[in-house]
Amino acid sequence: MKLAFEDYISIFIHQTDLTLTSYVKSRLAPFNLAPEQNLIMMLLWQKDGLTQNEIAEKLNKDKTNIARMIFNLEQKGFIRRASREHDRRSLQVFLTEEGKELGNRVAAVAEEFNAQICEGITEQEFAQVRRILSKMCANLETGIADRSSHT
Repeated sequence: MKLAFEDYISIFIHQTDLTLTSYVKSRLAPFNLAPEQNLIMMLLWQKDGLTQNEIAEKLNKDKTNIARMIFNLEQKGFIRRASREHDRRSLQVFLTEEGKELGNRVAAVAEEFNAQICEGITEQEFAQVRRILSKMCANLETGIADRSSHT
């Protein structure tokens, strides 16, 4: 093993993600909302009426997981699903009144969380983090494309 455990950037990113997710989970628990469910809700608070497929694409998640999370959110009374008029197989997801009201309460938690983790970080540093992480993703996508073209 050439690199030490702490030298792998992917491990550091993963540990950071676990820390952030754990904190978010504790803050969302009083709202009966899991962090991944919150991502769906955030998309709907931004634009109500997305299809399940659009949600899956925006979150880069497989459709089966999204369908399960949407079902759970529907059971909680936060959303409702409806078939689209011109395509009965495609389901649109809409906020219920309870879901809309939840957005008003969770928005404050999300803003506070974002402010806390970005404290002391300049806009330039934040832009640099986004650029670097985007490059890392692009490196993986390029590597995956290169490997699949050689098979």
